[in-house]
Amino acid sequence: MPHMTQRTRKLIGALLCVISIVVWASLATSVYLAFPPELPWFVLIGYFIVAGMGWCLPAGLIIRWMAKPDPQG
Repeated sequence: MPHMTQRTRKLIGALLCVISIVVWASLATSVYLAFPPELPWFVLIGYFIVAGMGWCLPAGLIIRWMAKPDPQG
């Protein structure tokens, strides 16, 4: 099986990033909608900070994979 070029990894990675952000936003919204309505504002702010930054780990892993140089040879 031939090695995947960086150009191909970037295409696949870009699609994976978009898909992962959509999935993450859907999950975060579902969790938010399950919260009781009487939660204090500071709990919600904390949740939105965590939920808003939570997609960074998977995106970072995808970007690291995309940035691998092509094998020499």
